[in-house]
Amino acid sequence: MAAIHSKPQLMKTLGSVPSRFGAPRKPTSLRCSAARPLHPRSYSITLLPGDGIGPEVVSVAKDILSVAGAHEGIEFCFNEMPMGGAALDAVGVPLPEETLAAAKQSDAVLLGAIGGYKWDGNEKPLKPETGLLQLRAGLGVFANLRPATVWPQLVDSSTLKKEVAEGVDLIVIRELTGEVITGIYFGEPRGFGTNDKGEDFGFNTEIYSTFEVQRLRFFYNLP
Repeated sequence: MAAIHSKPQLMKTLGSVPSRFGAPRKPTSLRCSAARPLHPRSYSITLLPGDGIGPEVVSVAKDILSVAGAHEGIEFCFNEMPMGGAALDAVGVPLPEETLAAAKQSDAVLLGAIGGYKWDGNEKPLKPETGLLQLRAGLGVFANLRPATVWPQLVDSSTLKKEVAEGVDLIVIRELTGEVITGIYFGEPRGFGTNDKGEDFGFNTEIYSTFEVQRLRFFYNLP
């Protein structure tokens, strides 16, 4: 699924926080607040199609954005750059410096998908997924939004009991980057060792600071 990483101003333009954490959700429509004269009329978006279904998804998303922008008098300027396995094949690294620089200079980044069996045997620095972690850290995108909604038409298809799944409408907000270390992604120390029984073990430290948690609460106006 394509994901948009963007500056707060453009996120306010293209959408809003889900209903459980803000104003009541309104029916989906083509209208958006960017039509107001106070907002910029042009935005730059870096496209990162990536691998697998990514190029197909990003191509369609680009067309949708162009149509929506035309209806609102907004111009989207697209710049496609390599990332993930596609970048590995082209230049030998999962996130080229030029790609990160372009992402930093744009108003938003539209990411398709990365990874595939072709690169599973690579060392960690040369895995497509390493490029995703580098992109998150480089852009400072500290929140991962994971919505979960059960549509009435599909409630009977859930593996959960109907009375449990019915009406579910929530979002999980996960801290992603932090200032120095955070979570499983960047937490230290990590590595391997041997216990007093001579058995090998692995460890990975999950760390979240007070600042990182409070930042999420403030940005999304959570209690």
